[in-house]
Amino acid sequence: MLNIVLYEPEIPENTGNIMRTCVATGTILHLIEPLGFKLDEAHLKRAGVNYIDKLEYHVYKNWDEFKSKNIGTYYYFTRYGKKPHTSFDYSNQEENIYLIFGKESTGIPREILGKDLNHCMRIPMTKNVRSLNLSNCCAIVLYEVLRQQDYRDLLRCEPHKSEDFIIDGIDHQ
Repeated sequence: MLNIVLYEPEIPENTGNIMRTCVATGTILHLIEPLGFKLDEAHLKRAGVNYIDKLEYHVYKNWDEFKSKNIGTYYYFTRYGKKPHTSFDYSNQEENIYLIFGKESTGIPREILGKDLNHCMRIPMTKNVRSLNLSNCCAIVLYEVLRQQDYRDLLRCEPHKSEDFIIDGIDHQ
């Protein structure tokens, strides 16, 4: 089972984009309060387009409640990480994998990170940027996990189109 965890997310547009990515990949979203927005906020819905009703998500009052209800391997994404996200083996499809991202302004607290330094990582980038946009980070990392799992049961063609859609529409004279 694949899971994205947002620790105290602040920006509704980011969370809306992540919601859409979760629906597209069959990933469960976990939101740890406090949230910087209301879940019925228009910006959130606009970013998630018409997909939010297909999203499986859970909201927790705090980190301890989340941990008590979710068992698996936790991977933490932080600007303080020393390993790239590609350095781990995510290929076991039976494993509960939790990809944990911190709030946009301050990230995941050091008290949480310090308890599992072996699973702290950073997406490589130049010295000119402290971090990437949260929704971009989630997509980059999630698709690395999916790549290692051969994309599970995800469609490789657009729904309701034949595999030969492009060729079928070309005049072959």
